[in-house]
Amino acid sequence: MTQVTERGTSLPTAPRAGVRRRSPAAAACVVGGAVAAGLGLGFLAVLVIVLWISSPYPDSGPGGALHLAAGLWLLAHGTELVRYDTLSGVPAPVGMTPLLLVALPVLLVRRAARLGSAAEEEDEEVLPAGAVFSAVLCGYLAVGAVATAYAAGGPMSADPISAAWHIPLVAVLAAAGGVWGARGRPLGPLPSWLPGGVRRAIVRPRYALALRAGAGGALMLLGGGALVVGASLAWHGAEVQASFLSLTGVWSGRFAVLLLALTLIPNAMVWGAAYALGPGFALGADVTAGPLGFPGAPGLPRFPLLAALPSEGPGTPLTWAVAVVPVVAGLAVGWFAVRRAREVSYGETALTAALGSLVCGLAMAGLAAASAGPLGSRRLAAFGPVWWATGAAALAWTALLAVPVAVAVHAWRNRPAMGPGAMDGLDALDADADGAVGDGWHDSGVREVRWAAMRKAAGALIPEIGVAVPTAVPEVPAVPEVRVRVRRAVTVVSGLDLDPGLLAGKSAEPVLPLTPPVVGARVLARRKPPPE
Repeated sequence: MTQVTERGTSLPTAPRAGVRRRSPAAAACVVGGAVAAGLGLGFLAVLVIVLWISSPYPDSGPGGALHLAAGLWLLAHGTELVRYDTLSGVPAPVGMTPLLLVALPVLLVRRAARLGSAAEEEDEEVLPAGAVFSAVLCGYLAVGAVATAYAAGGPMSADPISAAWHIPLVAVLAAAGGVWGARGRPLGPLPSWLPGGVRRAIVRPRYALALRAGAGGALMLLGGGALVVGASLAWHGAEVQASFLSLTGVWSGRFAVLLLALTLIPNAMVWGAAYALGPGFALGADVTAGPLGFPGAPGLPRFPLLAALPSEGPGTPLTWAVAVVPVVAGLAVGWFAVRRAREVSYGETALTAALGSLVCGLAMAGLAAASAGPLGSRRLAAFGPVWWATGAAALAWTALLAVPVAVAVHAWRNRPAMGPGAMDGLDALDADADGAVGDGWHDSGVREVRWAAMRKAAGALIPEIGVAVPTAVPEVPAVPEVRVRVRRAVTVVSGLDLDPGLLAGKSAEPVLPLTPPVVGARVLARRKPPPE
């Protein structure tokens, strides 16, 4: 005991109750990521099992249905699947991702990241953002790896290379958005490894405004694409109905076709926007549908959305009318690009509009790439809009219209404030005989214009310029003095003895008017209101 005391060896102390270790919270985040992946798999598995049970011709057992559910979950992340049971025996890739199906894993991962960043109790320590992000990502990717290996034994196996980068990409973006939203969406300082000039340029207001303008233009294009698709479906209503009824005769099959069509609606919106922009979309290796013409594609599968394609032949004024969509998008980008016109220059506004057009082009290129993909081999190897052509067309349309519109709106908001009636001759009066432009405010001509505008608004109260005002006032007959009797209120107080003789000896003095008589004015007697 003496040696221990002399050496100063400290005994281990018990941990304080107020401090919690981070390992349980990190483990909970890992479990949360795994649960998010499991919920997505479970939802698709239940849906596929229900359709398999209700189908009158189940070709495989429940194992095949579960393998198909795993393949659909991987397809929701953008992973390319390979179908081996084809008529030709050649494996056919399936790479078109239903964009509505992508919302399922994104929402689940984002929710897991938000729950991991929140503290359930007041004294509970919250993990750093990086720790929550990494833990949720580890749990989700672990389940993704197991699902990829399990789907390999089904009718539609996943391409390992495609799954190796599609699943982490979706999980990283969704988890980062969840952590950022849980921390209050902070806009903290940029990383220190960026150059100083780049950091100072990024924080300028023009970039945030360009993002808003570009997003507005992209939304206008997507909305216009939805209108184009809806109008085409209504125009080809009979063909769409016949295609839907001819695919299957049982309600379970029709329900599955309807669900697939609903999940492909966002893809159809992007395709409609690409059609309105001009490049159109590919329906095979050598077939492209655009507003200038559609040669036809006889080898297409029967599907309700494909039945709404335009008629074969060259373009018509009806198909050319879709150019209204990019025009409206360009006007929207130009309108949103103007901010505080009195504080920035015309060049700054034009640059902001150009950057907004660039953002719109990049957004449409990314959406076009996500909505396209192969549906088989040979003719169906290329299906959907070409991403670079769609992005370039969106950039050209919006930049051509957004920059002049932004400059025009800037000039309109920055116009000088002018009073009523001064627009007739102010511009001509501001310039002198030598061509130099003055202030135009103290010139005699401008003063006369302002005086005329004031006289027009005030009536005859203000005399005209150049008209002599008579100094002598004409004689006006005098008005006799008017005596006004004022009735005074009398307060009666009980207990006072008033002598009536004192009051009778005094004569009533005339009451003078409160105001002196007015000469030259007519006084009208005030009429009493009629009794009610």
